[in-house]
Amino acid sequence: MRATTNLKSDCEKAHHCEMEQRVNIKFCFKLGKTATKTHEMLVKVYGVDAVSKKCVFEGFKRFRDGKEDVKDEPRSGRPPINTTPDNI
Repeated sequence: MRATTNLKSDCEKAHHCEMEQRVNIKFCFKLGKTATKTHEMLVKVYGVDAVSKKCVFEGFKRFRDGKEDVKDEPRSGRPPINTTPDNI
């Protein structure tokens, strides 16, 4: 069970780090930085945990299209399930 707890903790950290980077991408977009320069800065700060260049370019496209929210849009299909020690 310990491994599951650590995995969940690591996943939560990764999600938090990704959301933080999305906010930073939006900030750089609003400052007029390029997507390439933004990605370079993210790599400088987050190293191997930085989001991909493709992700940065997609974020810039969303913001150019007028979308302001940094959260994922709802998706169709099967909803995610939570993994707990009780349902493993």
